[in-house]
Amino acid sequence: MNKKLLSMAVAAAMVAPTAAMADAVLYGKLHMSIDWASVEGADTSGVKPKKFNGWGLNGGGSLPGVGRANRIGIKGSEDLGNGMKAIYQVEFGVQMTEEGADNVATGSEDAISMRNSFVGLTGDWGTFVVGRNDTPYKTSTGKLDLFADTMADYNGTVGFDDVRADNAIAYVSPSLSGFQLAAAVHAGGGSTIDSGQNLDSNSLAEAYSIAGIYSNGPFYASLAYESLGNELYMSTLASISNPQPIEDDYTKWRLGLGLMDWNGFTLTGIYEEQSNLPAGQLSPATDNEKLKIWQVQAGYSFGNSMVKAMYGSGNRDGRINVGAPKNIKDTVEGDYYTWALAFDHNLSKRTKAYVLYTQVNDDAPDSDWDGFSVGMIHNF
Repeated sequence: MNKKLLSMAVAAAMVAPTAAMADAVLYGKLHMSIDWASVEGADTSGVKPKKFNGWGLNGGGSLPGVGRANRIGIKGSEDLGNGMKAIYQVEFGVQMTEEGADNVATGSEDAISMRNSFVGLTGDWGTFVVGRNDTPYKTSTGKLDLFADTMADYNGTVGFDDVRADNAIAYVSPSLSGFQLAAAVHAGGGSTIDSGQNLDSNSLAEAYSIAGIYSNGPFYASLAYESLGNELYMSTLASISNPQPIEDDYTKWRLGLGLMDWNGFTLTGIYEEQSNLPAGQLSPATDNEKLKIWQVQAGYSFGNSMVKAMYGSGNRDGRINVGAPKNIKDTVEGDYYTWALAFDHNLSKRTKAYVLYTQVNDDAPDSDWDGFSVGMIHNF
C-alpha cells in the first residue's frame, strides 16, 4: 500500500474512536472540471516561451488559474460544561486528477496534503484554535468570491494573496451586532517559506494577520491587514551574511464590501495593496515593490440558477533584475485586466453544475490567457 495512503488510514483509525465520542462529522467537497485554455508563454523551462492551446482537467498541467481544491475532513466538538466546548478538525486535500505537469497518464498521482487542521476551545467569549489554518486576512473576503476554486478564482486571475498558515495561533471574537474581530500569529520556529532553515525566524509572531468583519443581513464589509516577516524569506546564511538581504517585511491590506443575496442580487467589491513583495511573487526575475489590485463581481439568482460576472485589474510597481539599484525600475510596471462570465445551476442543495469563460490581458510579455471551463461540485 502507498505510504501516504497507509498514513492516512492509520490516522483515520486513531481519530475514529475519539471522534465517535465527540459528535464527529465527516464532510468534504468534490469538484471536477473539464477545461480548455489558450496560454501565452506556457513553457515552464524559462528557455523559450511557448503557447499552450488545449484541453485538461481540474486546472492541471499548463492550464492557468488555481486548482479545484478537493477536500475531505473530520470535525467535531465535546461539551465541557459552562457554555464551553472543545473543538477539532482534521482536513485533507485530495487530488482527483493529475494536477502537476509530469505524471499524466501514469495513474500515479495520489498526493494527499494537509488543509485546515486544529484543536481549540469555543464559548461565549469567542473561539481560540491552534494548528494549521486560513488566516483572518484570507477569510475576510472568502465569501465575496463568487468564482472561488474555479478557473476564474480571484487568486489565479486578479492575484489576491491568501495564506493558509502553519504553526498558527488564532482567535475569533463572538459576533456583536454583526461585528467580529479575528487575529492570528505564526510562530517562526526557525522555519521559512521557501528558503530552508532560518534560526532568526524565532518570534511567536513572525507573521501576523488581523481582520474586522461586519455581516448583518445582506450587508457585508471587512478590513484586514497581514504582515509576513522578512526572515521568512531568507535562509540563515542569507539573513546573516548576504550583502543584499531582504530588509522589509511583506505587508498587505484588503478592503471588502458586499451586498449579499438581496432579492436575488449579489454585488461584491475588493481592493488590496501588497507592499515589499518578495522576489518572484509575481515573476521569478522581478523585485516587486507594490501591487495594487481590485475586483468587482455581480450575480443574479433565479430559481435554481445564477448568472454572474466579474471584472478586475492590477497595477504593478516594480523593477527587473533582483538586486539592481532601485533607480533601475519601470521595466515591469504596467496593468493587467481580467474578466469572467458564468452560469451556475443547482441540481440539488449539495450538487452544482457550472460553465464559465474567463480572460486575462496583461501588459507584461507572454502573460495573456483565456479559458473555458465546465464543472460539477458536490458537497457532503
